[in-house]
Amino acid sequence: MDVLILLFRFGGWEILIIAIVVLLLFGGRKIPELMRGLGKGIREFKDGVNPSEEEKNKSKEEKKTE
Repeated sequence: MDVLILLFRFGGWEILIIAIVVLLLFGGRKIPELMRGLGKGIREFKDGVNPSEEEKNKSKEEKKTE
């Protein structure tokens, strides 16, 4: 258990090294596109887990008509 805790504790130097490696691998122009895609994916996941107000209203109306 202690090994897992130590494995995921990142300090300042580790984060800096990871950022440099990501920058070298993907380049400065590709990173915003990757982050935008990640944001869209997270948003779609949240929408799938928590239905929007419109979907809630539609389901209420469908129950009323039945």
